[in-house]
Amino acid sequence: MQTFDFIIVGAGSAGCVLADKLSQCGRHQVLLLEAGGSDRRAWIKIPVGYGFTFSDPAVNWRFSAEPDPGLQNRRGYWPRGKVIGGSSSINAMAYVRGLPHDFDDWEEAGAHGWGWDAVQQIFDALESNDETDPEGNRRLRGDGPIRVADLQDRMHPFSQNFLAAARDMGWPTSTDMNALPGEGSNQVPGEGLSYVRSTVRNGFRWSAADAFLRPALSRPNLTVIRQAQVEKIVMQGTRATGLRYCKAGKVHEVTAAREVILSAGAVSSPHILHLSGIGPAEMLKTHGIEVTHNLPEVGRGLQDHLALSHFFWSKSETLNATLGNRWGQFKAGLRYVLTRRGPLSVPVNQCSGFARTRGALLPDVQIYCNPASYATLPNGKPQIDRDNGFLLCVQPSRPTSRGEITLRSANPNDAPVIQPNSLATEEDRQTAIRASHLLQDLAQAPSIQAVTRARRDPDILTMDDEALLENFRARAGTVFHPTCTCRMGKDAGDSVLDARLRVHGLTGLRVIDASAFPNITSGNTNAPTMMLAARAADLVLEDNSNLAQAAE
Repeated sequence: MQTFDFIIVGAGSAGCVLADKLSQCGRHQVLLLEAGGSDRRAWIKIPVGYGFTFSDPAVNWRFSAEPDPGLQNRRGYWPRGKVIGGSSSINAMAYVRGLPHDFDDWEEAGAHGWGWDAVQQIFDALESNDETDPEGNRRLRGDGPIRVADLQDRMHPFSQNFLAAARDMGWPTSTDMNALPGEGSNQVPGEGLSYVRSTVRNGFRWSAADAFLRPALSRPNLTVIRQAQVEKIVMQGTRATGLRYCKAGKVHEVTAAREVILSAGAVSSPHILHLSGIGPAEMLKTHGIEVTHNLPEVGRGLQDHLALSHFFWSKSETLNATLGNRWGQFKAGLRYVLTRRGPLSVPVNQCSGFARTRGALLPDVQIYCNPASYATLPNGKPQIDRDNGFLLCVQPSRPTSRGEITLRSANPNDAPVIQPNSLATEEDRQTAIRASHLLQDLAQAPSIQAVTRARRDPDILTMDDEALLENFRARAGTVFHPTCTCRMGKDAGDSVLDARLRVHGLTGLRVIDASAFPNITSGNTNAPTMMLAARAADLVLEDNSNLAQAAE
């Protein structure tokens, strides 16, 4: 049986960061297990290709949620990365830190040391911003491993209408939604609308695997095993001592001399804990699993973002004019191959930012604006409309409803049960109505009206409050940001982890991924997940250094 100092489960946004930082000093033997395979696929590397990995079983877990009463009993589709790089290899590449109060709320929930002042420094150290300076020259700001690209010079010209509409609405516009506002401003970072900053480098996706794992692969103390599905954590009393995993039909066991770290994501990390007998005792007994450690909050507290999108037919050319026909697709493909530029080099999400609904003291919704209209076919493939269109979308940023991940069975091959519990609180229902009103206002902004040929059904402008809520229930869907299912907190009564990401009541076991968020951040979750893993790696090394010194 092989022994490693650290065993990391999941080569996703968090696991790649951990593999890099824990192996960096060369003293520790590190094993990284990934259930999926290689990320060297064209549709992963081409920025617009995420439409084609959206339902590809070769790189995607393709989870489905249970019928959701808050969304008219619809079943949500929950893609998650099953590949090197995890969901950072199949996401929309938006790099959004979140808002300062998100992290201050983490600290208030018991995650001491995770307030905005602390995490801002981590973000700064991780990033290198490839951007255009005021004189129009390209520059690189920062020297971190995460390449954050300013792609405004490649955005479709139609997107300028979105920024003009923001100014119609009285919102600020900027070139970087992650930048701090000027001194004396009453704004918060990201308030208003801007071009989206993306994890793209030289025309290719720049995933967590590119930023962190590939530079570490040459180290002899790092071992990566792909196509390895973890079945359970091996425990000796209250200490995690290793893992059992299956590869090519054969079961293997490995030992962790120091720690086992779950970085399998907000769906799979609690699932692995449940399979290992760590979680709500009654639920585990129902499936015939021996209770190793009764920890009721494992899998609970699930939070996600719901977004409402409406499409409009356009008087002006949008991306549909190019990508909505075979000849345009051919020309775009040829241009990308020859120059790494053109519409294939830019994610479809081109403008985004945060706004305040009526009466809100802080930004409480995220806006997305895309210069294209499209549909997802039953097979999961994207189909872009032939006619010119565009999308306006609004997402309540800080939902208060919480769902749950539970076991379907004791079989590790059976997907867990995902119960989103959407719009379960009156606060969330009222926010959905206010967010819908904001979308109505944006659709009526003069700059949007000037380019709108027709509103597509259902017409949101004809709806009152009751109809707006029902429209939200009928049409809103996840934007794939599951979090908080193994959240940090004060103690085992309200959480799964302490502020150093250690599982309450156990030793040698941590969970380091988006499941550790005490509450969901206001925006896209990839950036804060990598930030969390970077800071957590420092905590892991610090704790193990202290243990080594104590043993001397």
